[in-house]
Amino acid sequence: MSSGGCSIVWFRRDLRLEDNPALAAGVRAGSVIAVFIWAPEEEGYYCPGRVSRWWIKKSLAHLDSSLKKLGTSLITKRSNDSVSSLLQVVKSTGATRVFFNHLYDPISLVRDNRAKETLSAEGVSVCSFNADLLYEPWEVVDDEGHPFSTFSDFWEKCLTMPYDPEAPLLPPKRIISGEASRCPSDNLVFESELEKGSNALLARAWSPGWSNADKALTTFINGPLIEYSKNRSKADSATTSFLSPRLHFGEVSVRKVFHRIRTKQTLWANEGNKAGEESVNLFLKSIGLREFSRYMSFYHPYSHERPLLGQLKYFPWLVDEGYFKAWRQGRTGYPLVDAGMRELWATGWLHDRIRVVVSSFSVKVLQLPWTWGMKYFWDTLLDADLESDALGWQFITGTLPDGCEFLGIDNPQVFPCNRSILLLLLILVSDCFVMFSIVFCHIFFTSSFLC
Repeated sequence: MSSGGCSIVWFRRDLRLEDNPALAAGVRAGSVIAVFIWAPEEEGYYCPGRVSRWWIKKSLAHLDSSLKKLGTSLITKRSNDSVSSLLQVVKSTGATRVFFNHLYDPISLVRDNRAKETLSAEGVSVCSFNADLLYEPWEVVDDEGHPFSTFSDFWEKCLTMPYDPEAPLLPPKRIISGEASRCPSDNLVFESELEKGSNALLARAWSPGWSNADKALTTFINGPLIEYSKNRSKADSATTSFLSPRLHFGEVSVRKVFHRIRTKQTLWANEGNKAGEESVNLFLKSIGLREFSRYMSFYHPYSHERPLLGQLKYFPWLVDEGYFKAWRQGRTGYPLVDAGMRELWATGWLHDRIRVVVSSFSVKVLQLPWTWGMKYFWDTLLDADLESDALGWQFITGTLPDGCEFLGIDNPQVFPCNRSILLLLLILVSDCFVMFSIVFCHIFFTSSFLC
């Protein structure tokens, strides 16, 4: 245990007590001041959307309640500059150490580097940790030390690493609170009066918060996981994990998910349950896709705004606001597309198969710029995630080394489809003309890999 001063634990997208390396380090060092800084303007074009802000509000309340049970509370700050606000908290509390967990999107990478430089210049000890990935990006390289460019090579390397991902940390049993009274919290406003009515419906389907995330993981492992390989493409029932928003906001760690799933895999392997093993392998692949999205963002920080491959760099996208509006509002005249877009607006959620349908339709049929669709997903999805969204849309567009070919479009008249899905979607868009020539890419890889 270090002596002198307290430690600041800077919460961002790691809103949990369990397997939180920064929090664990703060507790080991002595007294802790837990801080969350809300600075949406820093995100620029990718300021969190309505449903994302609703989730943050609920998750923060849950985190604060959990911290109070352990002896401290969460200080919240409203800011236009996270680093300046963090420095102010340090000075007002006399903290000598700052701990936080890594993020990998380009804005966070720049901000975190600046935070370390600024705080170190003030004589503050700064330590950061991996809490969002199985392996850090710089750990997964080829024999010559170069980063991988395709998912298959990347994931094979991850699965054959000489050491397993670290085991998840237990939550602290007690937290000694620092001099938080010297730094009062700001009131954070996450939703307008106009948004509250729509947001109220979200609570019927979702319960944000780190302990609820643990329950959701247990429910999936003990339920849909065993038939995940068979049912994952069915969009008319709860066949997937619904963990993506919880992983994005850090309510559950990917290491915990990985180790819990691998434990189940071992059990089923001992029982000779081949179907269960196949389901585990497919789900772990979806974990790998999430890992790969951060990996690509780390090595290619521009991937959210321009293609990784140059063949479509000068493609003459159709800059048509009318088409884009029709796509957003679910009024293209194509029932499957329209049903998906209306569901997205109403619920903030889409099954990954339907995400493929609507994103492929946008770029390959309407030929709208893929960055338009990616930004709309960011604004409307509960699990909006810059790295995953960028990778998914680039894959669909064909601008990744192992992406879907731009001309690779399937016809649903011959593509296998669940009858109950079609019936559900046709009911959802009963005011549209029934049209059967839906075209979409069949690759399951999407902007959110754990839908």
